[in-house]
Amino acid sequence: MSAAVHPAPAPYMPTDSQLAVAYSVCRSITRSAAKNFYYAFLVLPKPKRQALCAVYAFMRRCDDIADDNTVPFGERRHKLGEWLDAVHRAIAGYSTDDPVLLALTDCQRRYKVPVELLDQLAYGTAMDVEEGMEPAVRYRTFDDLHVYCYHVASVVGLVCIRIFGYRDPSAEPLAERLGLAFQLTNIIRDVKEDAAMGRVYLPEDDLAEFGIAPSELQTADDPSRYRDLLKKEADRAREYYQAADELIPLVEEDSQPALWVLSSIYRQLLEKIASRHYDVFNGKVSLSRSEKLRVLAKGFVKRLT
Repeated sequence: MSAAVHPAPAPYMPTDSQLAVAYSVCRSITRSAAKNFYYAFLVLPKPKRQALCAVYAFMRRCDDIADDNTVPFGERRHKLGEWLDAVHRAIAGYSTDDPVLLALTDCQRRYKVPVELLDQLAYGTAMDVEEGMEPAVRYRTFDDLHVYCYHVASVVGLVCIRIFGYRDPSAEPLAERLGLAFQLTNIIRDVKEDAAMGRVYLPEDDLAEFGIAPSELQTADDPSRYRDLLKKEADRAREYYQAADELIPLVEEDSQPALWVLSSIYRQLLEKIASRHYDVFNGKVSLSRSEKLRVLAKGFVKRLT
């Protein structure tokens, strides 16, 4: 999507005040858009919290470009390419006045985040930019869906643990599995909304097993008809959530409460969906602010003890 960029002859170094403003912008983006992630970020030490906000703001920009329905598909892909080119130039040391790029570049250098992971995140977003308005299945099997989830969610986990800090390489496959659990939860929650945009992430094999056509997901007049299908995906997610229990002890101690908060919020979201018999068609299911704050309070206790 983006060509290699040669390092700048004299790398641009923003001032402390420029970085402070840049991170402030990223924090505002994260606070307004990351309804679940931001709560977990609050229990992190400030430098790590700022770094994750920069990564989130980068991902948000990718998503905003990919999801802009006012722009033709081909132009969206072109804009994603231009955005990634700008990322590469900033990381190579060329000057920029984009606050997201300033913060992301500082984060990438400080925590040695591989540029390849950022590229994979952008690639995952580009996988959603395809022609077609009618709901269509994107993936034939769960293995096919796994490839998509890796790029849009597992890679996020791999970036996050760079910032969290870890030494044991076994943390990496665990972070990948946990990212998959998060993405499956999102897919279940957003199945009707995604179908309305022509995107059906549930595997074709699973839909066929329960005799459901992709077009039915837009209306879903009888939510109980889809219960077993969504329960199958939820059971898969629950298996992947077990990775959190193994991963938390492997990241640096000051990051463990944040990872616990994040995995707890998403696990509770999945169980809330289950408690509603997987009816995600009559209003979007989410945790209330008070429910998230209770998890956050426990996270602060874990940080202090």
